[in-house]
Amino acid sequence: MVIESFVSEESDSTGSDGEVEVSAGSWFIVQTYSGHEANVKQHIQQAIQTLDLGDRIFDVFIPTVEEIQIKAGQRKTVTHKKFPGYVFIRMLLDDDTWRAVKNVPSVSGFAASNSETGRPLPMPDEEVEQLIKEDELGQATFNIGFAVGESVLVIDGPFSDMLGEVDSIDIDRGRVRVMVSMFGRETPVDLDFLQVEKQ
Repeated sequence: MVIESFVSEESDSTGSDGEVEVSAGSWFIVQTYSGHEANVKQHIQQAIQTLDLGDRIFDVFIPTVEEIQIKAGQRKTVTHKKFPGYVFIRMLLDDDTWRAVKNVPSVSGFAASNSETGRPLPMPDEEVEQLIKEDELGQATFNIGFAVGESVLVIDGPFSDMLGEVDSIDIDRGRVRVMVSMFGRETPVDLDFLQVEKQ
C-alpha cells in the first residue's frame, strides 16, 4: 500500500462553539514527470516537515496495481502505477500548501484548475476512496501474453511440444483451454497458464 498519513484521520480544531471540528481536506491531483512519482511523494513529505504543513497536508497517495506476468513459463508479480505521472494529495488548499506542492521538483502542476483563478480544483472524495479501497485489496491482474483464438505451444505436461489454439481463458483459476490436434481431430485440453506460451 502506498498511502501515508501525516496527521491523524481526524484533524482536530476547536470551533467557535467549543466543539471539535473534523477537517479532512480535499483530494487534488498533481501532475508529475512520468517515473518521478515516488520522488515527488518524498519531496512533499520533506516539505511538510520543513514548512510545518502537517496540519494542512494529510495524505499522499500513488495508486498502484499488481500484475502477474507469465512469460517463458515463469510467473512474476510486478507492481505498476495505475496512473503514471499522477500523485493524489489530500490537503487543505491555501497559498502555502499550493506553493509548497507546486514548487516540488518534478511537479508540472495540478491536473485540474479553475480557468479564472488558476487555483486547483478538488477531485470527488468518493473516486479517491474507491482507488484507496482497490489499492488496499491488492487484487492482482493477469498479463498472460496470449488471447482467445491465438496459437500457443504446450511446454509442459503430457501434451508438451504440441501446438494448439486458445479456446477459453479462466483468469480466476489460472487455467486455459487449448484445442490441440490429436488423432486427426481437435481435442480440448485444460492447462495451467504456466504450461503454455504464445507461438
